[in-house]
Amino acid sequence: MEPFNFNNELSNKIALVTGGTKGAGKAIAQRLLDAGATVIITARNVPEENKQLHFISADLSKPEGTQKVVDEILGKFGRLDILVNNLGGSETSGGGFRALTDQDWETTIQTNLIAPVRLDRGFLPQMIEQKNGVIIHIASIQGKLPLYESTLPYAAAKAGLINYSKALSNEVSPKGVRVLTVSPGWIMTTSAIKMMERIAESSNSTIEQATQSVMDALGGIPYGRPAKPEEVAELVGFLVSPRAGYLTGTEYVIDGGTIPTI
Repeated sequence: MEPFNFNNELSNKIALVTGGTKGAGKAIAQRLLDAGATVIITARNVPEENKQLHFISADLSKPEGTQKVVDEILGKFGRLDILVNNLGGSETSGGGFRALTDQDWETTIQTNLIAPVRLDRGFLPQMIEQKNGVIIHIASIQGKLPLYESTLPYAAAKAGLINYSKALSNEVSPKGVRVLTVSPGWIMTTSAIKMMERIAESSNSTIEQATQSVMDALGGIPYGRPAKPEEVAELVGFLVSPRAGYLTGTEYVIDGGTIPTI
C-alpha cells in the first residue's frame, strides 16, 4: 500500500457537493477544496462568488435537474470521483399528520430521497467502470429520532435514505465504490442562528435561552451545544479520503450524543 499524502490528499479528484452554497454543504465543499479536490456545487440559487468552486444551477427535486447536473459534469470533467448528496431539508408546516398534504410528502421525499437516488444512478456506471468512487449520503438523526409533530415527511425520507444507502453499498462496494451515510444532529448553520433570533424575539428571551429550548425539544444534547458546520465537514473530509479506504456500508452519527440509545 502506498503511503498516504495528508497534504492535498484529494488532488486530482473531482467532487460534487449538492446543496453546497450554505450550511454544512458549504463547509463540506470548502473542506474538500482545501484537500486539493476540484469541487462542483449545486443549488437552485447562485451563491456568493467563489471562483475556486464550479457552480451548476439546478433544482434537484425534479428529474430534469438531476439529469442536467450529470450531463454537465460528465461532459466537462469526464468523470466524478466523490459524490456528497448533501441537499435536503424540510419546509413542511408543524401540526402533525393532519396538517400535511400529499404535496408536502411528495416534495419532501423527492428532495431528500429521490434526488440522491437519481444522482447515484447517473454517476455510478462511470464510477464502477473506473473501479473507484465514494458516495456520501447526508441523512439525519431524525431517521431514528423523528420530530413527529413538525417534520414527519423529512424524518421518513431520511430513514429511507439510510436504508437505501446500506443496500446500495452491498451492491456496489464489491465493484470498487464506497457508500457511506453521515447523520448529523442539530447543526448551528446561519439559518439556525436566524431561527434562534426569531424565537428569542417572539418569546422575549435571549438567544442562549432559545437555543436551550430547542435542545430540550430534542431531548437534550449531552455535549451541550449544536454541531458546527465545519465539524460535519471534517468527518466527511475524512470519509472520502484514502485514509478511510476500508470504510463502506456504515452510518456515522455526529450529534453530540443526542440519540439516547446505542
